[in-house]
Amino acid sequence: MSAHTVLDHVDQYLKLGREYGCSDIHLATSFPPAWRRFGQLSPIWDDHDPLSREDAERLARSFLSDVEWNRLQEKGDIDFAYQSDNQRYRASVVKQRLGLDMVFRIIDTKIRALESLGLPLEHLIPLTRYQNGLVLVTGSVGSGKSTTLAALIDFINKDREDHILTLEDPIEYVFESSGCHVNQREVHTHTESFGKALRGALREDPDVIMVGEMRDLETIQLALTAAETGHLVLGTLHTGNAPRTLDRVLDVFPTDQRDQIRIMVSESLRGILSQQLVPTASGDGRVLALELLVNTPAVSNCIREGKTFMLPGVMQTGKNVGMITMDESLRNLYINGSISAEEALFRSDDKAQMKAFFQS
Repeated sequence: MSAHTVLDHVDQYLKLGREYGCSDIHLATSFPPAWRRFGQLSPIWDDHDPLSREDAERLARSFLSDVEWNRLQEKGDIDFAYQSDNQRYRASVVKQRLGLDMVFRIIDTKIRALESLGLPLEHLIPLTRYQNGLVLVTGSVGSGKSTTLAALIDFINKDREDHILTLEDPIEYVFESSGCHVNQREVHTHTESFGKALRGALREDPDVIMVGEMRDLETIQLALTAAETGHLVLGTLHTGNAPRTLDRVLDVFPTDQRDQIRIMVSESLRGILSQQLVPTASGDGRVLALELLVNTPAVSNCIREGKTFMLPGVMQTGKNVGMITMDESLRNLYINGSISAEEALFRSDDKAQMKAFFQS
């Protein structure tokens, strides 16, 4: 097959992506078919022509149902879980100036065991055993949040005998009830919005609630209320580290409510795990850099008084409960040869301090 032939169906590109260990496939108007491998986006074939508007439209029609196609025409973008050959993908199709863009996140349907993720288990597992409170997993797009969250839910499912409810957009990993009874709801398919689903969730007597994304005031407010009223809530946010996560949570509230919210968060927060996937020094994969904040009396005090900028200092003195800052994690990865100095510097929060570390 010449590299210039546009394939008939998106499934053929997805199959290639899976075979070569990619995380995403991009099929976009005016750009050659591309994939993301080890964090790098590159064309699948170097000499492939860009897809024309007609090519992209034909590929979109190859996998969208009439209902989805009509919704795309009406709204301009759609996100949903696409399934083919027992494989699941997170599909996003958007209309843009030149034509259609499609991106597929390849979902590894096999839930990874917590032990295999390189997480600090002795400090993370206690967070899953609380009867109430809030545990946040944060990081940018593609930093492995969903994988970590699924592993945590899978652990709780086997470790406890409770009712777990997940609210997702879309459902990525499918959980079989083990020790727990697990219900999964997909936003847009089973319910209108995260807020609406959370409001309904509190009537379904869950013990553990997983919120796929806490992106607006209503969802964050309801998640906090649930955490306060006897539910363990696990959620994700697109933030880089613990102080920024707390600022993000507090900043969505109107100014006159912030004092009260700070007290709520300081009491209900259990921990924040922030993560990044960093390309390895050898260039053949990615390695996890993570920050863990555990809510101690000192942390709670910083949150209550609105002094989140002091948290990195508090975290450095909290090593006995497993706290580690992102910069410390990056330094450790550099010291053991996993990542390059450039990557460590590029991804660090305190660049001046990281530079000083390399010069010492």
